[in-house]
Amino acid sequence: MATDHTAGASAPAPRRSGFRAWRNRLIASPRFQSWASRFALTRGHTRREGEALFDLVSGFVYSQVLFTLVSLELPEELMETPRTAEALGAKHGIAPQRMAALLDAAVALKLLERVGTGYQTAMRGAALVGVPGLAGMIRHHDVFYRDLADPLALLRGEADTELARFWPYVFGAAGAVDPQVTARYSALMEESQGLVAEETLRSVSLAGVRRLMDVGGGTGAFLRAVGRAYPDVRLDLFDLPPVVEVARRRFAEEGFATGAEGRVTLHPGSFRDDPLPAGPDAISLVRVLYDHADATVEALLARAFAALPPGGRLIVSEPMAGGDRPNLAGNAYFGLYCMAMRTGRARSPAEISAMLRAAGFARIATPATRRPFLTSVVTAVRPVPGAAG
Repeated sequence: MATDHTAGASAPAPRRSGFRAWRNRLIASPRFQSWASRFALTRGHTRREGEALFDLVSGFVYSQVLFTLVSLELPEELMETPRTAEALGAKHGIAPQRMAALLDAAVALKLLERVGTGYQTAMRGAALVGVPGLAGMIRHHDVFYRDLADPLALLRGEADTELARFWPYVFGAAGAVDPQVTARYSALMEESQGLVAEETLRSVSLAGVRRLMDVGGGTGAFLRAVGRAYPDVRLDLFDLPPVVEVARRRFAEEGFATGAEGRVTLHPGSFRDDPLPAGPDAISLVRVLYDHADATVEALLARAFAALPPGGRLIVSEPMAGGDRPNLAGNAYFGLYCMAMRTGRARSPAEISAMLRAAGFARIATPATRRPFLTSVVTAVRPVPGAAG
């Protein structure tokens, strides 16, 4: 397994650094670029690299086009019937020429397509409509965009970020959180949890598990997915008291009984301050670790280890960094998102595995997920004393 380089650690100089320096000087030459754009064997690659570079320069504009489409609910509105820029402009209070500019930008991004004199949702736009929680996540990005307005201030730790106030639980907030704030972030988490649950349960079998406790499980979206897939598994939810109260209603709405006579047991508490309840033979941490600093994660893993019986399983599922091979979701997106939250960070499977070993876990595995941009998975087992392996 690849080893991650921690920030500030010295690393050996990459081999052939002289070649890379020569290559970079050559490619940076305007004369070479002009030649490469004409030469038959290089012009295709040159064009693709130029387009990719332009996309990086224009990416913020593209994301704002997407944000505007979602804010106006145009992908949903145009699913069945095309409409003209004039009609849409009149409805949304935008001059026809400006609405046409927005719609044509969306066509260029393959979110809409032209149909005669009108516009209709394209396949990519229809996929956007069909992803649970994606529209809510895009709408929420106005907060993230403001935090990124001065990226140097963010990197230097000088920014007073809005995301830190949007997600107060990451700083240990509990009962004192405004109920409206709790409802806001709980809804956003639940909306997007369905696909994460689907990916996790494709990668991890819960056969043989009698009782699963989801720690930091929000309003219980992951547990309800487990409950539908595994009717015999008892379900425990551990989260902050105001979140648990929302979860109680959500479980009832979907027919899951809570309390002494029900299948679901709710445990209000803070994993920062309280021990985890004993009893489960499996614990899940779904999109939890990356929200928190290393010291908090280490303490949480120690509590999970103490709550599990010998042979008990731990499941970690969340977006993960690429380690020695950085990836777009974990490193580019969540790397900066967590920075704006002012706590936590996206970790690679290797880093999480090392933290699990330090907590005492064994038999650590990293089952593949089909959509790693949504989530990756690491599993571990509390060793049975005297057992081999």
